[in-house]
Amino acid sequence: MLFSTNGMKAVILCAGLGTRLRPITDTIPKVMVEIGGKPLLQHHIEWLVENGIRDIGINLFYLPDVITDFFGDGSRFGAKIRYSIEKTLSGTAGGFKNFKDFVGNEKCLVIYGDNFFSLDLKDFEKFHDTKKGIVSIALKRFEDLTGKGIVGLDERECILWFKEKPKPEEVTTNLVNAGIYIFEPEIFSYIPEDRDYDFGKDIFPSLLEKGIKMYGYHLSGYLVDIGTFTALEQVKKDYPSIFLPKK
Repeated sequence: MLFSTNGMKAVILCAGLGTRLRPITDTIPKVMVEIGGKPLLQHHIEWLVENGIRDIGINLFYLPDVITDFFGDGSRFGAKIRYSIEKTLSGTAGGFKNFKDFVGNEKCLVIYGDNFFSLDLKDFEKFHDTKKGIVSIALKRFEDLTGKGIVGLDERECILWFKEKPKPEEVTTNLVNAGIYIFEPEIFSYIPEDRDYDFGKDIFPSLLEKGIKMYGYHLSGYLVDIGTFTALEQVKKDYPSIFLPKK
């Protein structure tokens, strides 16, 4: 069943090299790794369409033809895809900046293409609309914080701080940036032109310094970054029981 997303578009960030998944990624981008018999990126596109989002932007860098040849204009999947092929890697925020005209004056869902997740998008959008900030960030609790950045919230779900790869004595929360965002179009005015910028390391801390309110949404569903063989095998193991219909 589809629901209205009030004109919201989506951008999937897919420019990563996938070096930790070699030799698989010697011939395909990381988002084309198969899970449950189809590419990870196909799962994302089908999920967006099921949730009423058909206008989808995808940024590319490594082996872009593999993706464009497979998905084309998106019509085979019920979507309308706009591609942006980067000449040099420009970070998550830099890659998103190229979709300013595509997003226009509507809010936009942004997801990191190498994450496999389950999310109640209707609830996330309702959270964003209620908080009335320009940024809402999905956050997931993890026991193992190795290589992850943590996020502090107040009692109103307002984000107070970010800490990248904290030392054990610096850990006061296990809430981690899930790489799933809803942005109002004003976000583009805070992303510098023609520079390598990352949301988690650069843009979000800068917004906090400027006093711009951001809110953290608790993601209760599944989330795994498939960037390592261990993680990829875990997703393949979990997929049938979590994502396939029960018989």
